Amino acid sequence: MRAISGLWRWRHNPLCRRTDLSEAWVALVSLVMVLVVAPLMGIVIGAVAEHMLQQTVRDQQFARHQIAATVVKKLNRVPLDPDPRSATPRDAHSRVLARWTAPDGTTQQATVLSALRSPQPGDRFTLWTDDHGRITTAPLDGSTATAHAVLTGIGTAALTAALVEGGRRLIVRRMLRARYARWDQAWDKAGPDWGRTGTGS
Repeated sequence: MRAISGLWRWRHNPLCRRTDLSEAWVALVSLVMVLVVAPLMGIVIGAVAEHMLQQTVRDQQFARHQIAATVVKKLNRVPLDPDPRSATPRDAHSRVLARWTAPDGTTQQATVLSALRSPQPGDRFTLWTDDHGRITTAPLDGSTATAHAVLTGIGTAALTAALVEGGRRLIVRRMLRARYARWDQAWDKAGPDWGRTGTGS
C-alpha cells in the first residue's frame, strides 16, 4: 500500500525526482509479485509435487505387498542402531529369524525386526516386501503425499516472496548509491561557492 500511495503522492509533485518515482514503481512491482506471483508459483509447484507424489503412492502400492511371516526363532537383543530398511513396524521390539512366501512364490528367510514382544517359533506377524520378497518399507499413503505437496507449495511461495523482497532491496540499495554519487558530484561543484552568493566576494 505504501508503494501505491507513494506513486499517487508523487504523481504531480514538482519536488518529485525520477529516483523517487523509480523506487515507488519498484516497490509496487515487488508488492504485486509477492501477492500474485509467489502464491501462483506455490500453487503450480505444489500441484506438480502432488501429481508426482501420488504417482509414487500408486507405484509403491502396486509394487509393495504386506505379507504374513512366521517366526523361526527369536534372536538376541535388538541392535542399538538397526538397519531402517529391515525394520518393519516403527514400534519393533524383537529381532527374529523369520520365514515368508514372497509374492512370486519363492520362500524367503532372513533376520528381521518384529512388533512381537515375546516371539515364539510359529508366531506370525506382518511385514512389507517387494515383488521378489525382499523386505522394504510400507508404501507412502495418499494423505502423507498430499501433506508433503502442500508443504512444498508453501515453501515455494515463501522462497519466491523472499527472493522478490531481496531483489527489491538490492535494486533500491543500488539506486540510493547512485543518488548519493550524484549528490557528491553536485556538492563538489557547489561546494567552493557555498554561502558566498551575493556577498560580492
